Amino acid sequence: LIQLILSHLTVPDLCRLAQTCKLLYQHCCDPLQYIHLSLQPYWARINDTSLEYLQSRCTLIQWLNLSWTGNRGAISVSGFSRFLKVCGSELVRLELSCGHFLNETCLEVITEMCPNLQELNLSSCDKIPPQAFNHIAKVGSLKRLILYRTKVEQTALLSILNFCSELQHLSLGSCVMIEDYDLIASMMGAKCKKLRSLDLWRCKNITESGIAELASGCQLLEELDLGWCPTLQSSTGCFTNLARKLPNLQKLFLTANRSVCDTDIEELAANCTHLRQLDILGTRMVSPASLRKLLESCKDLSLLDVSFCSQIDNRVVLELNANFPNVFIKKSFTQ
Repeated sequence: LIQLILSHLTVPDLCRLAQTCKLLYQHCCDPLQYIHLSLQPYWARINDTSLEYLQSRCTLIQWLNLSWTGNRGAISVSGFSRFLKVCGSELVRLELSCGHFLNETCLEVITEMCPNLQELNLSSCDKIPPQAFNHIAKVGSLKRLILYRTKVEQTALLSILNFCSELQHLSLGSCVMIEDYDLIASMMGAKCKKLRSLDLWRCKNITESGIAELASGCQLLEELDLGWCPTLQSSTGCFTNLARKLPNLQKLFLTANRSVCDTDIEELAANCTHLRQLDILGTRMVSPASLRKLLESCKDLSLLDVSFCSQIDNRVVLELNANFPNVFIKKSFTQ
């Protein structure tokens, strides 16, 4: 009962309570209280001393969130490494978003000390050098990898895709050092058959060829973000191909692609009936008629973003809202 009550306390509260008596000290230091630990809410106060203090309590930890921590030298490479060497063996999920202390040594320690790791978030870790990402390929058990806004380069990413065939969720949004996304897409299609969500937001050079390889090889995809990808043009048939090859799609983001047209929407209506969310912000080529077909076919649709779609005015939105009340239709207007 004591353990159950203590499980509702925050980390600072546990640390304070541990100072009251020996019995509560033992319960507050029990590693079972630290199976899941998020230090992100306390990012401004976490340092090497904090990690050392928590080290003995975290020997069974499976989920650790150190996002935002370590700025201005608060966490050192050696301090982080010492912690993982003691506490990394059971880790399944590691969140390190905006961890500006991370470098190649840290990645090497992660891959060596966390053999059971399945989820790794390195979003916006901009201090990690490009070649360091090669180490991630050693973690063949990875199922979720977030590399959003990192300096991962093409050779390292190809190695990761080749050896991490269990990947189900991958984010490569705004990874500007990738030279040939078609090659990356081809590798994903060949090696990542279990992929369910993929973020290619602001990918600058993927073409219809890469999309074709991706759609043919990753047919379990449920979420796909192709927002702000300027090299994709509807006239090549890339979006039609996606709709026909990926019947399990639930979320599709085609944000700011002005070439999306009625044909694409009608193909989605015909083939992707499980669609829950669609973003076509900024297109001028989609008419109210095709949206009606989509809404009639996709019964699970809950969010449709038609902001800045010039053919979809306020009158159309009101009409669609009246006929499909379960769908939130987002519309921003230019003034």
